[in-house]
Order: sequence, then C-alpha cells, then structure tokens
Amino acid sequence: MRLSSAHNIADLRTLAKKKLPLPVFHYIDGGADDELTLRRNTAAFDDYELLPAQLSDVSSIDTGSTLFGQNIDWPVMISPTGGSRLFHAEGEPAVAMAAEKFGMIYSLSTLGTTTIEAAAAAAACPKLYQLYVFKDRGLTEEHIARCKESGYIALALTVDTPVAGNRERDFVYGFSAGPRSRVRQILSFARHPGFLYRALVRKDLEMVNITRSQTAQSIEGSIRDFIDEELDRSLTWKDVEWLRSRWDGALVVKGVQTVEDCRRAADAGASAVMLSNHGGRQLESAPAPVDCVAAVADALRDRLEIICDGGIRRGNHIVKALAAGANACSIGRGYLYGLAAGGRAGVEHALGILKTEFERTMALAGCSSVQKLGRSYVRRRV
Repeated sequence: MRLSSAHNIADLRTLAKKKLPLPVFHYIDGGADDELTLRRNTAAFDDYELLPAQLSDVSSIDTGSTLFGQNIDWPVMISPTGGSRLFHAEGEPAVAMAAEKFGMIYSLSTLGTTTIEAAAAAAACPKLYQLYVFKDRGLTEEHIARCKESGYIALALTVDTPVAGNRERDFVYGFSAGPRSRVRQILSFARHPGFLYRALVRKDLEMVNITRSQTAQSIEGSIRDFIDEELDRSLTWKDVEWLRSRWDGALVVKGVQTVEDCRRAADAGASAVMLSNHGGRQLESAPAPVDCVAAVADALRDRLEIICDGGIRRGNHIVKALAAGANACSIGRGYLYGLAAGGRAGVEHALGILKTEFERTMALAGCSSVQKLGRSYVRRRV
C-alpha cells in the first residue's frame, strides 16, 4: 500500500505497521492491561448519533475557531506524544510543519526527540509544551524557562502518570521483551536497517530535553530508569498552583476525567483541561474521553476550555465531541500512524483525511459553522 492509497486513518495504521519494526509499531499501537480502555476510546463514539438539520445553507463551512487565545483553522490540535523520531527520521519538526500548514496548535512532549528550541524554530504555528512536574523541581523550572524564551503559548501538565501503566505489548513485542520474544524482536529490527542506523549511529532517539538539561550531568543509569524514578507520586493540586505562579500563559491540566477534578483544576488556576486517559495506556477501565465531555461542559465551560483527547479516528468523531460541548479535540495516534507511514507527507495526509471528513460531516449535518455546533446536533443512543 502506498500513502496515496490510504483512504482513512485505519489504512495509515496498516501502512505504519509495514514500515516499522514490530516492537516500535506495538509501542504506538498498544495500551494497558487488556486494552479495554484503548478500544473503548474509539468505540464510544459509536454510541452517539448525529441529528442533521436538513435544508440548511451549507454552501460554505466555517471551521475556524480559537483555542488558548489563538486563532486556529479548525478545532483540532496535535496531542503531545513522546519520541517522534522513533517512528520516522523527520520526527517532531515534520509534525510541527504539518500543523502549521493546517492552521493547528502543535504540542511537544517532555519526552520528545527534538529540543524545545528546535521544535519552536521548525514552524510558526502556536505551540504547547507538555510538562511533568519532576521530583527535581529544578529540571521542571528549567523547562518552563526554556518554553518562555522560545515563545510557547501554553503548558500542559500531565497528571495521570504517578506510575507507568502496565503496557503488556511492550513485554511481548517491545523494548522490555523477554527471552522468548527476543529472537523475533531482533529479526524485526534487522528488516529495518535504517531504523538501527538512526538509533545506534545518529542517536536520533535520545530524549533530548532530559539528556541535554543541566540535570543530565547527574543522571546515573538509563534515562528510562531516571524518568521512572523522577515521576513524583506526591503531586497534589498545590503543585498546579505552584506551576500557575511560574507561568503566565495558558495552563492546561491533561489527564482528568471527572467534573470534580476539572473544577479543582480551575480552582488551582488552570485555563483548560484535556479530558484524557493517556490513550488507554495508563489506568485500565477509565472512561472514554468523549463520554466525559457533556458533564464537564455543563458544569464548567464558562471557566475552562475543554479538549477531548483520545480515540479520534474519523472526522465525525470530532463533530460529535464538539457538539457534546468540547472546545476542541486533540489527536495522537491519528497523526502518528501518518508520521510512521510517510514522515511529514504522511502527517499531512492524515490531517487532510480528518479535515475533509470533518467538513463533509458538518455539511451533511446541516451545520455551516463550528460556532453553531451544539447539543441539538447529537444524542447518545439508549
């Protein structure tokens, strides 16, 4: 299959599987435990029906919106995902350039393979930095300062990772594979010599915002062990207040799902929330983000911008989430499959698919503007 013959995100997933070493594909594709939450994130959209307003003038569709005080061409943003060069040599800069082309906000992960500064320089689109509050507050403050200097407009604090989720595919196929699967793992990497060159010779897969920090000089052992040790289980809402006191831009809390936690986020100074279960990679049996939207919007939309993060594979999923009350959606795997399939061109292909589907769904639903989307266009099946 060629990139041009990929008609939807599922096709790009198939192509990504062919392009990547098996352990790397399953690292993108997998979730925690039995992957119930992973599957439910997308399947939950099937529980919502769209109610079209027929004989409406849809000769033009206005997809423009705002997020974090920025004008955007459509209400979708790039979700922060770690290690983009793991999936393609072009990495984070390619994704940022694709986001600029599509008038979107780009998000860089703390665990990215491109520096804060290089990602900022790669494209002119507004940028968010996803942040962990580490035990070493000095490392966190260093990242905040670098984001200020590089012109990032938002920080997103990820709060659903006090410990790493139980991602069993990583043990079966991936980087933590046991002896029984090591032979298969070695053979899979051997079929992708370009990946080995980038990993072992060019060292493209380095988590540079950690390894090139001032703290890196004191790291002993592997960077993965360092990060696992630095994840702070003692975090509370006081730490969100601490972060608010050090950051003047938009402050997003990522990984909340309940009205009460979203209210606490607003009380602590957050300006937005990402309703997210980390792509089904952390707490198994967490609710699907789309199922959280309506309740949070009813309670808090006057205090917070609401982003539905997880499971989006179709343009109609975006329409459903917005109609339920979200201000925007964010996509992770949806663009990562495209990145793996073809670098920047693959990301643009993925975004093009989703935006075309989004505009078509708006027209078929009889809604000419994102600003008009509301509950009259959607209902949950009983």
